[in-house]
Amino acid sequence: MREHIAVIDTETTWSGAVMTVGIVIADASNYEIVGYKYYVIKEAFREGGMFDYVVHIKGINEEKVSRKKIADNISAFLMEHDVSSVFAYNAGFDKNCLAFMKDYIWHDIMRIAAYRQYNPMIPTSAECCKTGRLKRGYGVENIMRMISNKDYIETHNALLDARDELEIMRLLGHPSDIYPQI
Repeated sequence: MREHIAVIDTETTWSGAVMTVGIVIADASNYEIVGYKYYVIKEAFREGGMFDYVVHIKGINEEKVSRKKIADNISAFLMEHDVSSVFAYNAGFDKNCLAFMKDYIWHDIMRIAAYRQYNPMIPTSAECCKTGRLKRGYGVENIMRMISNKDYIETHNALLDARDELEIMRLLGHPSDIYPQI
């Protein structure tokens, strides 16, 4: 049986409540997508947020759930794919947003993608800290442009962003176990 990982992204309301959760399940060895889910939390969507205009995108199936049900739905989906490792870009943020997922092993994509020693596409002219991390411009949008050579714009739709974060992992070409736990 193949090992699966989950890449998760959240978008929040103006007050910081989770509004949407995008989850992409992938084969840990080659980052091929094997499943995905997109959750819209009904109460939070009614409140609105900075990126609520991209919550509903044609062609993306969404599950509208209540705050009470989101934990059960996500846990069941991850269990269905035997996932124990969760990846996110700036994982500390998403882990804090999804406190009910504290028992999963969280890994931070940014802690590899933003470091010169792991990302050969960081230009030699880029300013880096002594640790090798870029001093600025290390968000998903900047990193994706850097490693894909495409004019990429982050959508801020949780599912599409999770897919793009998985693509960063694939393009960097590192095994999943190199990404540090948080």
